[in-house]
This record gives sequence, structure tokens and C-alpha cells, in this order.
Amino acid sequence: MNCERATGVVLRTRPLTDTSLIVHWLTGSLGRLATVAKGARRDRSPFRGQLDLFYLADLSFARSRRSDLHILREVKLLETHPGLRRDLAHLRQASYCALLIEQTTETEAPLGELFGQFTSLLAALPKQPAQPQTVFAFELKLLDVLGLKPNLAETKLSAGARQLLGRMAELEWDAVFRLGLSAAQTEEIRRFLNGFLIYHLEKIPRGRSEALGMG
Repeated sequence: MNCERATGVVLRTRPLTDTSLIVHWLTGSLGRLATVAKGARRDRSPFRGQLDLFYLADLSFARSRRSDLHILREVKLLETHPGLRRDLAHLRQASYCALLIEQTTETEAPLGELFGQFTSLLAALPKQPAQPQTVFAFELKLLDVLGLKPNLAETKLSAGARQLLGRMAELEWDAVFRLGLSAAQTEEIRRFLNGFLIYHLEKIPRGRSEALGMG
């Protein structure tokens, strides 16, 4: 059976049987996909220690002809992002962003730009304390990828909030982290994006308040 290859980051795992895992990936070339890691929960499995939340890896899999659940063949671990596990606030932000990706994207649709944004975020997050603008910026960048970028000129936001949102959408992560938001601007932007996301997506994944440090 021919195998396909991709580079992906683990968005979620869950047990399938006593010995096997379902692993949900975001890949650069093939978008979101799901694989079965047979025997991954066994102590001597070659997958042992290779499949965990936000691990980045080169993978190969055999495509199923009957479902969207493919058979994982090999994994070559590239990055484990250990810094995310040292701070619950960072882990909450990464987890919320992963849920947002899963809610808003179709399986196996090209998502190269989003893959780049998410993997860059995972690498950058542990470099500074968790801040609300990290979540705001990812929401804006995701909306842009989805073709739902807000027209800030038509909003009732204050001039300062409009300027900050425009910069968050365009800046690289290191620059996003350096933006200074007042408490009033943070609340104004939180409310705006909350309403915008609900209007266009119908719901927001759980954990947004906690990711913003407001839970």
C-alpha cells in the first residue's frame, strides 16, 4: 500500500481502543487529517513518546478508501514544544487556537498559510508571559485566511483599538507580543472580536476566557 507523507502538528489525540490512538493533525500540504496509530498505547510501540499535543513531526500514512481515518505508518519527531508545558496560561492559549482551527476548517483542505501561523505561534509563545493580544492576533489571522477579515473602518471601535487590531493582523508574533494594550482597549477588543466571531462562526470554542486570562 502506498504511503503519503506530510509535516504536521498534533492538534488532538484520543484513545480508539486499549492499544490504539486517533491522532488529529494540522499539516502544511494536506490540511487537517486524522490518523489511527495502531498499538501506540503499548509500552514497546515505536509511536511511544512520539505523539502528544502540539508535537511537530514528519509523518507517513496509508490513505483509507472507506473513511477519513487513515493509518499512521511512521513518525519522525521534529519538535515537542516543551516550553508550552511549563506554563498553564501558554497551554490554554495554544489549546484554544487549536480548537478554533478545528471548528473553522474542513478536513484535507489546503491550509499552508494557517499551518505556518500556528507553528510559528507555538514556537514563539513560551518566549514571553501570556497576553490577551496573542489570542486576538491569532483570531484575526485566522479570519483573514478564511476570507472573513473585519473591515475595521466600518466599526464603531475607538481609533486606538482600530489601529491595534490592524497591527495585530499584520505583525509577526514577536512584534505582536510587544504591543501595549490598556485594560480599556483589551476589553473593547475582546468584546468586538467575541461578537464578530459569534456572528460569522455561530459559536466560539470553549476556553476563550481562560486563554485571555479572564476565566
